[in-house]
Amino acid sequence: RPADWIANGLALAGISTPNFWLGIMMILLFSVQLGWLPPSGYVPLTEDWRQSLATTIMPAFVLGNSIAGVLMRHTRAAMLGALGQDYVRTARAKGLPERVVVAKHALRNALIPVVTLGTIELGKLLAGAVLTEQIFTIPGFGKLIVDAVFNRDYPVVQGVVVVTAVIFVLLSLLSDLLYMLVNPRLRAA
Repeated sequence: RPADWIANGLALAGISTPNFWLGIMMILLFSVQLGWLPPSGYVPLTEDWRQSLATTIMPAFVLGNSIAGVLMRHTRAAMLGALGQDYVRTARAKGLPERVVVAKHALRNALIPVVTLGTIELGKLLAGAVLTEQIFTIPGFGKLIVDAVFNRDYPVVQGVVVVTAVIFVLLSLLSDLLYMLVNPRLRAA
């Protein structure tokens, strides 16, 4: 179907487009050529919410682009696998509406591997933030680590590494908790 081809193409484009290239191209298009968004910088939400939103749109899109592509492909594969299972055929044979079959039976079981992958991808978000913050000159976690490395500020580098490790451990815990929430077989145990 055409919608499936378009979704697959967008997912593949999201996965294969490097963040640094996409960020530069977005700055050239939306800031330099069209003048719609500011090219760089950061404005806190408490100062001016409109300007804060304008400075956040491009970096958020760049960071979410590859993660969305990976999650789209895995969700599609998991849904295709779940739609072919016996319990989905049984739900259809019982006369349930297709929307209920897809949402309640297929999607719930297809989300089990996607939840685990999603938390891993959130961890990768930290790595992508380093480049994205440099491109858009955002004062954040990535800029802090880059500045600390170039200034040979080893205590700051160590602190950032420890905080990053704690974040990864918490994401792993979140993954396990969400896995138990989504997987009905584990909730009963």
